[in-house]
Amino acid sequence: MAYLGSTPETQSFTSGTDYFNGDGISVAFTLSRPVASVNDIEVVISNVVQQPSTAYTVSGTTITFTSAPPAGTANVYARYLSTVTQTITPSPGTVGTSQLSPSLTNIPFFGGSTLGAGNATGMKNRIINGGMVIDQRNAGASVATSSGNNLYSLDRWQTIYSQTSKFTIQQNAASVTPPVGFVNYLGVTSTSAYSVSSAESFVLRQPIEGNNVADLGWGTSDAKTVTLSFRVRSSITGTFGGSVTNAGENRSFPFSYTINSANTWTSVSVVIPGDTTGTWAATNTTGVKLFVGLGVGTTYSGPAGAWAGATYYSATGATSVVGTSGATFYITGVQLEEGNAATSFEHRMYGQELALCQRYYEKGKGDARGATNGSSQVGNEINFRVTKRASATIAITTISGNPQSNAPSENSFLFYGTTGENSGTWTASAEL
Repeated sequence: MAYLGSTPETQSFTSGTDYFNGDGISVAFTLSRPVASVNDIEVVISNVVQQPSTAYTVSGTTITFTSAPPAGTANVYARYLSTVTQTITPSPGTVGTSQLSPSLTNIPFFGGSTLGAGNATGMKNRIINGGMVIDQRNAGASVATSSGNNLYSLDRWQTIYSQTSKFTIQQNAASVTPPVGFVNYLGVTSTSAYSVSSAESFVLRQPIEGNNVADLGWGTSDAKTVTLSFRVRSSITGTFGGSVTNAGENRSFPFSYTINSANTWTSVSVVIPGDTTGTWAATNTTGVKLFVGLGVGTTYSGPAGAWAGATYYSATGATSVVGTSGATFYITGVQLEEGNAATSFEHRMYGQELALCQRYYEKGKGDARGATNGSSQVGNEINFRVTKRASATIAITTISGNPQSNAPSENSFLFYGTTGENSGTWTASAEL
């Protein structure tokens, strides 16, 4: 006869019977396997079937009778009708995430449903050096914003500013204990009470390589939602802001967050729906830019919580850090991940984080002996520890002689001198 309704799932059940010796005194006996209810077993005493719940009760592996069974050898037995746990062997490819319990969040190695998303323990954070552990350029020294407008401080973190000498930036800028689980932070200290004009901006920025966000599908109908999270602490309170933009900065999503308690680490989480329009690079050029506002004028501030076809670096009405002399702003644990909820920060091995940073910036020391005629390029090929994002720009600081560079690529460059002994320190930059 055919089944009515849905075909039941195939399950396996191992039958069995437990035998006990009654002694006229004991009322409790231990079953060989747990059962869920009295109806999962049939109990017989001296060949008389017992009434469930009336003659006996069960709890896990313990069966308890209301009266002690009489003495006898194997005169008490329990025959299993079902058990608490049944083993099911599904056919290959028939189980997906929808069949797993929502509470199942700790699958070994990867707790999320996909590699790079959710609670996954690898490749989920699109931010590099979000824990602020790598500082190749400055080794923890304070950096003054005294020149230029595109200053790298800690690795992968740019400082953009419209006016010089308004703040300093430093890894672990003061004797402040980082939040639990972290040992480093990026610290900003305002050095004046500067009133930001409408067209000015002071921000921290990390450009993210397109190769590292291509799977998000931004700019298409399949654009994925992401969540930005970080820990932040400031000596001033209020509503602060930032933004996510494309490379051309003509698509932006301003966001805001609140610091209610001064000099207290605060956890921030911002859900950002994927942008279905605009141009988003998926190559080794800039794919996404993250901005953290330190003081942004009205021209570059927009309504929080929505995509806009404009250049916005922060949210309208955000607090200006550079507007208060001596104000401090510390940040760490920055994570940008696929999904609509923040998960635990992805701590990488130090060497792994360093290598990720070295794709964009690396430094070392070179030595070469120049040709006696002073004209030939005689030297050593310096091979980078990590292949660069693009052909590197080489800068050399002389120690002795006249060291120079030539033929830089993604993998190496020629370190040479025109005559005599030549040595110097070098940097290779392929920053976005």
